Amino acid sequence: MESPTLADWVGDLAAFADHRWQREPAVFTPARPASPFDLDALDAAFDSGLLRTPYLELVRSDKVVVPAEAFTTSRTVNGTTHHGFADRAKVLALLRTGATLLLRCVDQWHGPTGDLVARLSEELDRRVEAFFFLTPVGGQGLAVHRDDADVFVLQVSGRKTWYVHDAPAAAEWSLGELPDGERSAQRLHTVLGPGDVLYVPRAFAHRAVGAEGLSGHLSLTVRDLSVPDLRTALDQLLAEGLALPTRPLGEPAIAAAGAALLDHARARLDGITSEQLLRAARTGRARPPAATGTGTGTVTGADTFAGTARDWADDAPAGGPAGRTWRRLRAVARNGR
Repeated sequence: MESPTLADWVGDLAAFADHRWQREPAVFTPARPASPFDLDALDAAFDSGLLRTPYLELVRSDKVVVPAEAFTTSRTVNGTTHHGFADRAKVLALLRTGATLLLRCVDQWHGPTGDLVARLSEELDRRVEAFFFLTPVGGQGLAVHRDDADVFVLQVSGRKTWYVHDAPAAAEWSLGELPDGERSAQRLHTVLGPGDVLYVPRAFAHRAVGAEGLSGHLSLTVRDLSVPDLRTALDQLLAEGLALPTRPLGEPAIAAAGAALLDHARARLDGITSEQLLRAARTGRARPPAATGTGTGTVTGADTFAGTARDWADDAPAGGPAGRTWRRLRAVARNGR
């Protein structure tokens, strides 16, 4: 099934862009399931035997740190012991005590989620990442906090209560848990059920509490630009087209390189517009490609092992002198001379 578009979740894109995007939280109920990752996919990830840290962790909002050895196991491969493999029985036991299971960067190892992230990233021209949370009734994985990203929450199982608060009043704000002295007015209070989609604008403080059953949701974080991103892009634009030795030898050479760099930057600066700077910064931020062969996206043809096997010519090694020699030896052997 083709990955959904943003319009499949929010309906009228123009209305969403004008009234919701980075302005106001909102809940939507799409006509078809929004998340490609569900509890069956979660079980399949555990069944594979390959899920391990740092892709999974157990978290609690009460500042209790759950050590990795409490939910993982070790394995011996080729005589060497390796740690951090997911242990489902340990994870389930910790869920029963109120902990929340957090899976990081699901798009990197679950193909359908990778397809969705790639499509949304292309549509929004932003870097997107996927995280999965599984929370018991009354459980809260994270305290009220702010993310440096717009977030789409795709509820897949159980029910979860969400509290979304205002954006920060000051331009200089911090990520993560709200300081003890900061209070933020509540903007939205809702309970999500399977199939619902919640949009939380960037920097709007929020928290979630399990309300019914094992509450699972996929969070898609849409990263936008920061001032460091703009500075990096400006550095690249100012230096574009200038060829200088990487390590000039001696004080005169270093001074000459500095002067050349300044002259070039001054000449370039007048021609750079804010639109060019934003475009360069967004281009410079890595976004998942549609198909990489690393677990993200759908890969076909010669980029797969099966496709390569079908295209492999008569079990011969790759071309070049060694390949030609091998084919000649095979021919001689078959012809008996």
